[in-house]
Amino acid sequence: MKRLLPISLCVIMLASLLAGCGTVDTNTKKQGDIKVVTTIFPIYDWVREVAQDDVDIDIDLLLDNGVDLHSYQPTAKDIMDISDCDVFLYVGGESDQWVDKTLVQADNKDMIVLDLIDILGDKAKEEAVKEGMQEDDHEHEEGPEYDEHVWLSLKNVSLFVDKIADALGKVDSQHAPAFKANAAAYSEKLTALDKQYQEAADNSSVKTLLFGDRSPFRYLTDDYSLDYYAAFVGCSAETEASFDTITFLANKVDELGLKNIMQIESSDGSIAKTIKDNTKNKDQEILTLDSMQSVTADRVESGETYLSIMESNLSVFQQALQ
Repeated sequence: MKRLLPISLCVIMLASLLAGCGTVDTNTKKQGDIKVVTTIFPIYDWVREVAQDDVDIDIDLLLDNGVDLHSYQPTAKDIMDISDCDVFLYVGGESDQWVDKTLVQADNKDMIVLDLIDILGDKAKEEAVKEGMQEDDHEHEEGPEYDEHVWLSLKNVSLFVDKIADALGKVDSQHAPAFKANAAAYSEKLTALDKQYQEAADNSSVKTLLFGDRSPFRYLTDDYSLDYYAAFVGCSAETEASFDTITFLANKVDELGLKNIMQIESSDGSIAKTIKDNTKNKDQEILTLDSMQSVTADRVESGETYLSIMESNLSVFQQALQ
């Protein structure tokens, strides 16, 4: 699906960095005693919630410059940061195939590694190709390809934060009870928000979301027994939809009487608009759900959190089901 840096080149670059550079601060890092490296923003924010102010912690968010999870390539500095961290957390899907080779080179052989899809086990969902979706022509590895967007299920997140608390507690046993307490308090907030999503789904006669885009929200729709249609699978790199895909989705909007067409935050809106223009009434509203696949350091610094984004998504979700 993407080209990775040759590992030999990464090693050479890494050696140069170690010889000639000091620690590089980023806007998304706090200096401390425990060093944690995360790939995506949701994981980064969960670690902050579990650690709170109970311990000095250095949290590094690798994808903080707007790069999408599916096109991310680790730099030599990223590999260096991972190499000696205490805890490394990543999603574990096809987009993270670079991780295994990176971990082989790690200096800290006692590093605790958390793979979200591995944590889910049997609850991890394989990527689904729905009726009407445009076929994705990128090559897949042998074996099942899992839907990577596991963070978009509030129910999954409660499980993840418990595992994060366990991991931090192994590194710092003195603060383990505090980590557990923080995880439990955060899970209560997740459960409360989950109930609001469920109420929105239960109280609506609309049970289908239609995306003029790729749809990374399968975990969310499954959580609330909703159906969905989309132009592409959740991990697709495609940006242009075929005539057949547009026609199918426009007809589905008409058939279901949908008042809204969905897109995700990185979309330019062209596919959703084309679908709208091919419906009978051409009066649907185009709504945007934030999948948090490319949250920037500026957004982190402005105070956005996983919960605040999911709360904003709830408002869109409620409107989409009208």
